Amino acid sequence: MHEDVLEALGRRIVDGELGEGAVLTLDGIDTEYDVSRSVSREAVRVLESMGMVASRRRVGVTVLPRTSWHVFDPRLIRWRLDSGDRPHQLRSLGELRSGFEPVAAGLAAVRATPEQCGALSAAANDMVVHGRAGDLEAFLQADIVFHRVLLEASGNEMLAALDGVVAEVLAGRTHHHLMPAHPKDEAVDLHVEVARAVRSRDAEAARVAMATIIAEATGAVSDDAEDSTTLGGDGDHA
Repeated sequence: MHEDVLEALGRRIVDGELGEGAVLTLDGIDTEYDVSRSVSREAVRVLESMGMVASRRRVGVTVLPRTSWHVFDPRLIRWRLDSGDRPHQLRSLGELRSGFEPVAAGLAAVRATPEQCGALSAAANDMVVHGRAGDLEAFLQADIVFHRVLLEASGNEMLAALDGVVAEVLAGRTHHHLMPAHPKDEAVDLHVEVARAVRSRDAEAARVAMATIIAEATGAVSDDAEDSTTLGGDGDHA
C-alpha cells in the first residue's frame, strides 16, 4: 500500500499542492490515506531517498525545494510528465538525451557484441512492423528495448544506467498522446540506420543518425506538449 501513498504524495508535491516548506506529519498521512504507520513511514522514506522531503523529529516531514530533488529518478520523471511541468521536463530531457545518446551510439559502433547488434536490429525491425500496424504500445516496447540495448552496447556502465530515464521519456510521449497514430517512417528509418551503422562499425553514421532522431523527436514532442498544456488536455497529435 505504500506505493499508493507514495504516488499520491509525490504527485501532490510535483503539482505544487504541497509546496516547498510544507510540513506533513506521519499522523496526518495515516489519517488522510487510512493506512498504518509502517505504510506512511515507508512512503516518506522513499520520498526522502528522492530528495523531495526531509524528516526531522519535533518538526515533521518538510517538502524540500526542487533543487534538492533527484531529477534522474524515473518515478519523478513520470510524475513531472504527468503534471503541468510537462513541456519543461520534455525539453530538459531532450537536451540531456542529445548529450549522451549520440555518444552512446558512437561507442556502440565500436564496442557492441554480435548479440547486441542482433538485438538492436531486431528491435528496429519490430518498430517498423508495429509502426506500420499503428500498434503504439507494441511500438513503445520495441523502442524502449532499442534504446536500452544501445546504451548497454556503449560498454559504459554510466550511460547504461540512464536507460530508465529514456524509457520514461518514451513512455510519457506515448501515454500523453504526443505520438502520431502511425509513427513517421522517417523516424523509424533512422532507428534502422542506427542499427545498421552499429553493425557496420560506422561510429560517425551512428552518432549522426541518433542525434537526428533526438532532435526531431524533441522538437515535435515539445511543441505538442506546450499546445496540450495550454489547452488543458493531453492533445491529439495526428
